[in-house]
Amino acid sequence: MFRKALLGSNSQFAASKERYVLRLFISLKYITANVVDRNNGCIVATSSTVEHSVKQSLECGRTCNAKAAAIVGEVLAMRLKVEGLDQGQGNGIHVNVNKEVEKKGFKNRTKVWAIVNGLKSNGELDKR
Repeated sequence: MFRKALLGSNSQFAASKERYVLRLFISLKYITANVVDRNNGCIVATSSTVEHSVKQSLECGRTCNAKAAAIVGEVLAMRLKVEGLDQGQGNGIHVNVNKEVEKKGFKNRTKVWAIVNGLKSNGELDKR
């Protein structure tokens, strides 16, 4: 039931080549990044500035700036390595950066790029 609600009535997304997709949630206070498995609609790994361990590593409690976004990206990459995400051909994490920047707005552009660069530097990203 949950899978149908997530994917809609037609399951064209389930057969997509882009199995793992990065989803970003940026508010005025917090940043959350999830990697979603499109085949079953489950979250594979997540990282957020709401988490106590991430929040402690930030300076001056600033949980929604570019440095915080970079830490979220690095923590997410580490969790994906621990999770053992398939790294076969085309099975990396896909993100359309221009679309994400457009959706999140011009002010959040540096935060989106910081998360993407954190994943990319750890070899977990297959960017379009």
